[in-house]
Amino acid sequence: MLILNFFSPLEQFVVNPVLTPFFFYFFGLSFTNQFLIFLLSFFILSIFFFSLQKETTHSLFVIPNNWQILTEQINLLIKSLIIDNVKNSKSEYFIPLLYSIFFFILVLNLVGLIPYSFTITSHIIVTFSLALAIFIGINIIGFRRHGLHYFSLFLPPGTSVLLSFLLIPIEVISYVFKPVSLSIRLFANMMAGHTLLKVIAGFGYSLLCLGSSFFLLHYIPLIILLPLFVLELGVALIQTFVFSILICIYINDAMNLH
Repeated sequence: MLILNFFSPLEQFVVNPVLTPFFFYFFGLSFTNQFLIFLLSFFILSIFFFSLQKETTHSLFVIPNNWQILTEQINLLIKSLIIDNVKNSKSEYFIPLLYSIFFFILVLNLVGLIPYSFTITSHIIVTFSLALAIFIGINIIGFRRHGLHYFSLFLPPGTSVLLSFLLIPIEVISYVFKPVSLSIRLFANMMAGHTLLKVIAGFGYSLLCLGSSFFLLHYIPLIILLPLFVLELGVALIQTFVFSILICIYINDAMNLH
């Protein structure tokens, strides 16, 4: 069973307890590898942001270091995403939200690329919970801004009465499924890439175990792994960018009702 699990490409996505689970009547508490990687990611983010500050004044450096330059460039990128996609005078209010989401997903994706690590964003329950929480928050903002007029989002302007009976259910269904599509997009891309890496790595290990002349052949999968790893690194960055852009589009719909 252990051998089968080792060669299974899906074994890397299994949530395992790191410490012995604690049970109290019907309540159970378990410290898993998923939660361990989450704490590690949070620690990396904290170290990254604290490294940008001076130890005495807790402010940014006048002459920025490399980390601060990188952060400022990402800040400009996120600001441009908000301004370009949210056509509203209050669009800059959402910069802290998008900034946090961007860095959070980016770190989770990159930490998952470390060998023997765990990719949290490869679990749909994580990506869906994140997308649903953001989606609910955006809808609350929309209702506070527009009131009941917010429901006009489901009826395109200039639609006839007869056609509205067909378009409204379609618009409602497509709108409700936005967090689902947002979460599946991130989950599927991260899971597919990591599975492909594990399949090729397992193939190389199988050739290595065969010995004899097959020992030389195992270098072929290892060579293939290098460009695939670079590709997976690009996927991690692109999916973070796509997730952030879609959040901007949803915010624009809630603010401007189109």
